[in-house]
Amino acid sequence: MKKWFDPLSSAWMGIISHKLRSSLTILGVVIGVGAVISLMSVGRGAEASIISNVQNLGANLLFVRPGFTSEGGVRGGFGSAQTLTLEDATAIGQQIPEVAIVAPFFSSNMQVVAGGQNLRSQITGMTPDYQWAYNLQAAQGDLISDYDYQSSMKVAVLGPNVSNTLFAGEDPTGQTIRMGNSIVRVIGVLQAKGNSMLGSTDDAILVPMTALKTMVAQPRTSRNETVVSSIAVLASDQRQVSSITEQITSLLRDRHQIAFGADSDFSITSVQDIANTLSSAMGTMTILLGAIAAISLLVGGIGVMNIMLVSVIERTREIGIRKALGAKERDIWGQFLIEAAFLTFTGGVIGIALGWSSSFLIERFASMATLVSPDIIALAISVSVGIGLFFGFYPAWQASHLDPIEALRAE
Repeated sequence: MKKWFDPLSSAWMGIISHKLRSSLTILGVVIGVGAVISLMSVGRGAEASIISNVQNLGANLLFVRPGFTSEGGVRGGFGSAQTLTLEDATAIGQQIPEVAIVAPFFSSNMQVVAGGQNLRSQITGMTPDYQWAYNLQAAQGDLISDYDYQSSMKVAVLGPNVSNTLFAGEDPTGQTIRMGNSIVRVIGVLQAKGNSMLGSTDDAILVPMTALKTMVAQPRTSRNETVVSSIAVLASDQRQVSSITEQITSLLRDRHQIAFGADSDFSITSVQDIANTLSSAMGTMTILLGAIAAISLLVGGIGVMNIMLVSVIERTREIGIRKALGAKERDIWGQFLIEAAFLTFTGGVIGIALGWSSSFLIERFASMATLVSPDIIALAISVSVGIGLFFGFYPAWQASHLDPIEALRAE
């Protein structure tokens, strides 16, 4: 026990006898560890948000969007082409048995007025199944029903942000709004869901697609089919997503009379595909942020080595006296190495608290999801102690190999 206690005791005495120097050494590590934790927590928070989105939307949800691959390899995005129709959606639902829900929708920008408030918003004309595909629920009132759709009722369900803007936080159920030249009755308000990888329904205004047709001119194709902006497809089982994607591709290419070898005029993406792409990007970002922050930790480690080298020079006579009294090289080496490890460990613990606090402030004031996971904390502690041992090794070795006679002559 004594052989372990003596180096610890000597290291502790060395630290407290140089409080300012020790504090400055610890500060460099604190900043480095705090930066690593706070920046990595941003990346981990983004990854966790993506996983949460997949769980909320469902990994069995797909989107068929209009678009085509140009000569430069860039695919036309949402709304860039008018190639999908209501009849396409009907064919998908009728001819692919593994599909549980097909929800086409059409979007149009309109001026919306309620009392003295007005805003320009995107109106989504949809079928009732759209609400089930997107897992939407009403916080107030009702959702759009089959009767509303079949009867072309001019009713609307508002996202909570739209409701607050137009009605200043009051219950809008039963109130009327003017959309373009039409008067529409509000029947409900959606539950707040926040931002997701597909945008935010908090800013949505939902109306039956049949009613929207009477308010705006919904384009038609050369085959006299009704154009839609996109089609949401819910697979009955997540394991069937790939099979359904292939079947939809074959069906629509046949319906659109696309020649063999030609590019499709639509694209199909699943929520899981989007999540995988975003998760991969966030993982790379987390590594890059951690690497950037690790530079400051490396600088802190170099500071530890410099301070320890200065400490060896200043305590040369003390080392000589200890050796003259019988201290072995391993005792001196252990003392200085423990000092370095203790300083960086202390800096690591304080840095964790700093990083955790910074993560909380980022989430609170920057509205960015953060997550301080146990593995980040374990990594921070391990790296901080490892830096102490690595950068403290040379000063400890130098101290342990001082010639006692020369050390005693030092002033």
